[in-house]
Amino acid sequence: QVQLVESGGGLVQAGGSLRLSCAASGRALSIYAMGWFRQAPGKEHEFVATMDWSGGRTLYGDAVEGRFTISRDNAKNTVYLQMNSLKPEDTAVYSCAARRIAASYRSTDYDYWGQGTQVTVSS
Repeated sequence: QVQLVESGGGLVQAGGSLRLSCAASGRALSIYAMGWFRQAPGKEHEFVATMDWSGGRTLYGDAVEGRFTISRDNAKNTVYLQMNSLKPEDTAVYSCAARRIAASYRSTDYDYWGQGTQVTVSS
């Protein structure tokens, strides 16, 4: 079992930055691919970013490509999402997720989920 806890969300003005963290416990993260997803009120779950177990492969959703960066520190059992040039449409609850080995943009491929952290971008 892997337990995931997100932090770093908050209120920021458009154009600003935030860094989300996802801390894992229960198992070492080094064998897990990690993903970030978001869900805004009334909208479906949306893929944001994913990184495979080695950190060698990353994928980003079209809406965040070039603005967001996923990274991991296996020594700290933590994954990060650096979000720059934030827009009001980035407002959502952001959740991290874990699965074995391979990165995936499909939320249904993930086995473990955190509870999420709210990000609100004001215009």
